[in-house]
Amino acid sequence: MKALSFIGKVLLATVCLTALSCGGDDHTQASAQTAGSEDNPTTSKMYITIDGKTQSITLADNQATEELVSRLRDGDVTVVLSSYGDFEIWGSLGFSLPANDQQIKGGPGDVVLYNSHNICLFYGSSSWSYTRLGKIDGLSENELRTFLKAGESGIAVTLSLNAGASGTDK
Repeated sequence: MKALSFIGKVLLATVCLTALSCGGDDHTQASAQTAGSEDNPTTSKMYITIDGKTQSITLADNQATEELVSRLRDGDVTVVLSSYGDFEIWGSLGFSLPANDQQIKGGPGDVVLYNSHNICLFYGSSSWSYTRLGKIDGLSENELRTFLKAGESGIAVTLSLNAGASGTDK
């Protein structure tokens, strides 16, 4: 009888702890969802438009992309980029973002921050100290070279949070 009573108490304690644990996770999850869905929604995509053609970019999860998304909520950002080294187009954003540079090998489609105020879009590969911003979705290396106008200078690039970017600053 005492053994049954002990097993019952252990079972009851386990059920109570499980319920409390699940309740805490639900509350934490609900709070995170609320924080991300009200005044400051989170996003994992931005869009790049060049000559009327738009591609999505899956964003990295870091402070630089959070700040970039915050700026893009105020309107599209258009920058002029130029080819460099037969592997990237790059240029100044016109503002700085928080950098967390690490030695990485950038490959086709990678979007990185260089020296906290330059954006680099790779159609080839390079290894250097960058802050990863994201990756252009779904294009082969040859398609990236065409889309990013590899080898050209003075390329107008619009970054936005919607796929229908107009190509002008707001």
